[in-house]
Amino acid sequence: MKNTPDVKLGIIAVSRDCFPIGLSIARREAIVKAYPGELYECKVTVENEKDMLNAVADVNAAGCNALVVFLGNFGPETPETLIAKNFDGPCMFVAAAEGDGDLINGRGDAYCGMLNCSYNLGMRHLKGFIPSYPVGTAEDISSMITEFIPVARAVIGLRNLKIITFGPRPQDFFACNAPIKGLYELGVEVEENSELDLLVSYKAHAGDPRIEDVCKDMAEEMGVGAYYPELLSRMAQFELTLLDWAENHKGARKYVAFANKCWPAFPEQFGFEPCYVNSRLASRGIPVACEVDIYGALSEYIGACISEDAVTLLDINNSVPASMWKESIKDQFGYALTDTFMGFHCGNTPACKMSSGRAIKYQLIQHRLLEPEGSDPDFTRGTLEGDIAASQITFYRLQCDSEGVLRSYIAEGEVLPVATKSFGGIGIFAIPEMGRFYRHVLIEKRYPHHGAVAFGHHGKTLFNLFRFLGIGDIAYNQPKSLPYPTENPFA
Repeated sequence: MKNTPDVKLGIIAVSRDCFPIGLSIARREAIVKAYPGELYECKVTVENEKDMLNAVADVNAAGCNALVVFLGNFGPETPETLIAKNFDGPCMFVAAAEGDGDLINGRGDAYCGMLNCSYNLGMRHLKGFIPSYPVGTAEDISSMITEFIPVARAVIGLRNLKIITFGPRPQDFFACNAPIKGLYELGVEVEENSELDLLVSYKAHAGDPRIEDVCKDMAEEMGVGAYYPELLSRMAQFELTLLDWAENHKGARKYVAFANKCWPAFPEQFGFEPCYVNSRLASRGIPVACEVDIYGALSEYIGACISEDAVTLLDINNSVPASMWKESIKDQFGYALTDTFMGFHCGNTPACKMSSGRAIKYQLIQHRLLEPEGSDPDFTRGTLEGDIAASQITFYRLQCDSEGVLRSYIAEGEVLPVATKSFGGIGIFAIPEMGRFYRHVLIEKRYPHHGAVAFGHHGKTLFNLFRFLGIGDIAYNQPKSLPYPTENPFA
């Protein structure tokens, strides 16, 4: 099951009728030549509204789901902006820089036209993706297209996403507050189910002939000695249950993410912890957020679209002991103690993002809570534990707050190659100025303790996406030279 969209991009050039149409055509052809990927070239150059309709029909017939609208000269502001209204997909608007030579008959004034284009988009309440500096040569615009692709992929994915949930949010977990309003504003659908629905479906999968093959795949992924052989069939049965539910319940949508309740009733009723299975789905681009965290699942899915890689969801969990910082971090990496923290969850991080030595183990906290004191772990087994591998990361979240307002944060950093000496799926994270970010963004703006993690630095793309989605509050880890509005200037 492929769970993120493929972007098929087209380019439409526009031309103001009092400017040479040949400028737009030649400059469009130069972009197509310069771009290294697949770019469908619409041969209809738009000068008026009828041209606009013909051009949109042409790119639709070609199967395009995202567009570059290119002002090869000043551009006709009404037809060019109506492309965004009539085309059912994200549109990027860019403009041609002037070339060397003829600045009389060869001057297009697209630098000016871009202003009118932006003004007209706003007047019509239309969304267009406009790069940080949207005027350039064919090579410049080729680079802009490359940056637009992951944004377009995420936008298309969200418009075709259904988040499937099982179980009410756990008691005392306001962190998982999930106003539906924000999802609908983004074009995301949600299907909320009971844990009992999931249990009934799980039991119906007993004896599924596919279980054996899934068990073999799990054993191969983990390796000898890193799993409980007698547990595999139960976990395989659950994996098939989720995959079948996704296929049978996505309805009119193309893509799915899950937000599932995983404690306290789950392990005893199902006979295992779901964490390892959740990790396997996440590695295939199907996030399964813990504790019915709907906006956590949404955030993970966004990361999967942008990075085209596995993602995870972690608690912003515990501080790093000062002794560990002094011994293994301070001099080796140069981070302040307050720049560091441990990101943890029971065991949902994909195996491909864990260091060597990861293994399927048991959930220590749940074992204390649910199984007899002093007993061997039984149904609390099923977590994927170990240290998260060293990597560049982006820590981020898109959340609808209690007032129904969408807001977000983004912070780039890294997972350090330092042993955590702890349990669960866990890593030591370092983010510049994390202490101030923790206080003046995460606490001040009342974010939950779950954060999504994309592996790599994707802050620029996430920022561009959130801007395109209309998120007004995009917080980040500001440097000391840029105080937060709530930061005491006398501190």
